[in-house]
Amino acid sequence: MDPISASLLVAAATGAGGEMGRQLWSALRGLVRTGPATGEAELTALSEDPQDMERARALSAALNRRAEQDPSFRAHLTHWQQQAHLLRIGYGDTHNTISGGTQSGPVVQGRDFSGITFNAPPPGDR
Repeated sequence: MDPISASLLVAAATGAGGEMGRQLWSALRGLVRTGPATGEAELTALSEDPQDMERARALSAALNRRAEQDPSFRAHLTHWQQQAHLLRIGYGDTHNTISGGTQSGPVVQGRDFSGITFNAPPPGDR
């Protein structure tokens, strides 16, 4: 298992990825609350200020320590991390900014686009 990164925890805590990100955070809360209370205080602290990297680092350290000591927790945490990876939560920051006056034309903001075409004739007109 790769260590759980603070940036992944911040992304999950802030709901990156919309509803799927919120569900991922909820799943982590449920996982942390099973068994010993290790990580609960850190989870609560990050919930109160989801963009605080120090709180995320503290939660990361607690989760990684617990995973080292508890093989069952490690397996569940690894599964959670794989889900985050599949959803691309916390893997590569995207910062979209539009500035500098009036924009004309299409604007697409986001990450990981494919198959986008502008000013092409409809498929039936080719």
